[in-house]
Amino acid sequence: MTNQRDADMSESDSCVVEVHLNEHVKGIAPSATVAINDRSNELLRQGRDIFKLGLGQSPFPVPDVVVESLREHAGEKDYLPVQGLAALRDAVAEHHRRTFGIDCDAEDVLIGPGSKELMFLLQLVFYGDLVIPTPTWVSYAPQARIVGSPVHFVPTSSDENWHLTPARFERVCEKNHQRARLVILTYPSNPTGTTIPHDHLEDLADIARRERVLLLSDEIYGKLHHTGDHESIVPYYPKGTIFSGGLSKWCGAGGWRLGVFVFPKCLGWLRDAMAAVATETFTSTCAPIQHAAIRAFEGGPEIDDYLDNARRVLRALGNLLARRLRSAGAEVCDPEGGFYLFPDFSSMRDRLAKRKIFTSNQLCRRILDDIGVAVLPGSAFGQPPEQFTARLAYVDFDGREALAAASEFPQGQPLDEAFVEKHCVRVVEAINRLGDWFV
Repeated sequence: MTNQRDADMSESDSCVVEVHLNEHVKGIAPSATVAINDRSNELLRQGRDIFKLGLGQSPFPVPDVVVESLREHAGEKDYLPVQGLAALRDAVAEHHRRTFGIDCDAEDVLIGPGSKELMFLLQLVFYGDLVIPTPTWVSYAPQARIVGSPVHFVPTSSDENWHLTPARFERVCEKNHQRARLVILTYPSNPTGTTIPHDHLEDLADIARRERVLLLSDEIYGKLHHTGDHESIVPYYPKGTIFSGGLSKWCGAGGWRLGVFVFPKCLGWLRDAMAAVATETFTSTCAPIQHAAIRAFEGGPEIDDYLDNARRVLRALGNLLARRLRSAGAEVCDPEGGFYLFPDFSSMRDRLAKRKIFTSNQLCRRILDDIGVAVLPGSAFGQPPEQFTARLAYVDFDGREALAAASEFPQGQPLDEAFVEKHCVRVVEAINRLGDWFV
């Protein structure tokens, strides 16, 4: 005789439990960057040759000295303080004083399992509106929607190198003085690869101070500024800016999931509120990773050489790709940091219409299907769907081999086109295929 449990289990298309989605997560799709990586891997398993320019994962290995430190601390098993290992917070504070001129100490630092998680906690405890210049990283706005915060987008343009100008920022601030506002600045930018010039940093800081807005300065790509000249806005607005960084981009350690926030002392209450919520969520960040991260933030000749070579490779590769995209008819800014390009193919609108392509999403789907090049549509980054923009992450090459080859050249010497053609073969091939596809 069949019992009720068996009967319930046989009804594969029904559920005996009444379940309702939280209104704030309805319509939230998987992150576009994660989704394109999953799709690329599925096509690879099917035997397709896929050029992975979708997920923004560093092509470079974690520096050997940092990996060795992880080996030494692999046995660390204890829960660490929610704010982070004291020795790591000391190292982070010293690093930020030395590198960015940020006046801070260990108490101002909060360690988390990736800066993405820390950003979510910030939006969870902060009461106010979120202001985001577009194009923007894919997860800022979805996080705000999950917690129920209003989001205001501020469009930028390629004529302005895709960054928030003081004039645009002032217009945004004039619209609403009643609510608290959190403004996110990302530089060097994901998705555009451009950064904010020095004079604009000062002007933006002056406006933010006058308007009493909170800035989240996402500088996760700062140490990958192609000439090593990254400058932070924090020293210009130290009492109203939270610095966001981590190991994933400059240290090649995305999967290690270690993020860093540095707070102004006057916002210690906000740091403590985030830490209190962290005790009820992730409790503490992975212990061996925190111990190893001390070595990364301590720096030294090995880290300096690693960064110099990584910057030279990315600079030479990014500039070559930008030139070839322009030759193919795209409008694209030269990259200044990180490993992204954000070309606009709108000049080819008529040609694309003949192929029944009318949106950036359709464009990227066809590119992947036709030539196996995985890129992300500009619509995933807040751009109008009918604008034919796309983000290219030029990371599909052997980073360890490229670093070793770059080290054979005198330190600081720019790398040439021949170097890129030899050591970044797959990325160059992907862009050449893309150019041929548009013809």
